[in-house]
Amino acid sequence: MKKSRTFNRKALLIASGLSAIMVASVFYGSRKLQNFDAALITYLFGTVFAFFGIVYRYSVWLQRPPTWLYFKRSMQFLFKGKVFSHFWFLSKETVNNIALQRFIYPRSQYRWVAHFCIALGCMSAFAITFPLTFGWIHFTLAPGSISVYEAHFFGFKVFDFELGSLIAFLTFHALNWSSWLVIIGSVYYLRRRLTNPGLIATQTFEGDLLPLILLIAISVTGLFLTYSYQFMKGFAFDFMAVLHAVTVIMFLIWIPFGKFFHIIQRPAQIAAHIYKREGVQRGMAVCEHTGAEFTTQLHVDDLKELTRELGFDFDREDGTSHLDLSPEGKRSRLAQAHLKARQEGGNLFG
Repeated sequence: MKKSRTFNRKALLIASGLSAIMVASVFYGSRKLQNFDAALITYLFGTVFAFFGIVYRYSVWLQRPPTWLYFKRSMQFLFKGKVFSHFWFLSKETVNNIALQRFIYPRSQYRWVAHFCIALGCMSAFAITFPLTFGWIHFTLAPGSISVYEAHFFGFKVFDFELGSLIAFLTFHALNWSSWLVIIGSVYYLRRRLTNPGLIATQTFEGDLLPLILLIAISVTGLFLTYSYQFMKGFAFDFMAVLHAVTVIMFLIWIPFGKFFHIIQRPAQIAAHIYKREGVQRGMAVCEHTGAEFTTQLHVDDLKELTRELGFDFDREDGTSHLDLSPEGKRSRLAQAHLKARQEGGNLFG
């Protein structure tokens, strides 16, 4: 009996290699751990684990024949032919769908605002916490001063600022702004999922409620740390620091395996838009049954190639293919085939 393989060997090698590179970047980016904060070691372990899981799952996902075909074609279009045109389109799509989350707007203005708050809060938090955790960014007092701080990136001084200044306030409280954005968006969606009958009937705790609860828990515990040392003289700070670390690590571990993985998949949709745009420019496929356009000819041709690769034969005796039919055309042809079979059998209703 052949033993099934649990892990995808190619994805495992890719994930292991990139994780090793990431650890090396932490080591050298922090000047051989000189600028690494040992108090953040648990966050680093959680981040490395999440990175390994994300790369592994993404590699497995890309190995699926349909996904790989989309990816391969998109890369070919992006780097061949109309390079500047495609990069300009890619830039606009990135701003609209990643930065501004405009793909949510047609569903509801309120949902777009909530989704935008979550996305902006998470992206800004990632941009701050990951470099801090890796030791790529650190702050020190300026030599010979007790009121001027210096910001360093990869060990190089970037800028300095006075304590008590507006820049200092915005810099040291940047994660608080991110937390408030995440809380606003997450509370809206949590309320919607707890009150909307349609969502209540179809949602699951681990897939729909747990991600929102984790986001809120991370944000609230993070805000409480600031509140504790500023207004409560450090009361319960140690406990909240541990609780915050637990929620953050749970979130990191959950990214590769839960709903948060769509954050990583979202940029791939932009590549699909390039594929569709290129296909429209090359020409549309017309259904031979309905006489109407239904998709791009590029998509039909690639689908034929893919189905043959997977061992499916949709070719007909006259040399055409069932894939040349639109969904409506396929349903009509199937209904006609059923009718013909019943007529030949002599029983229309049996």
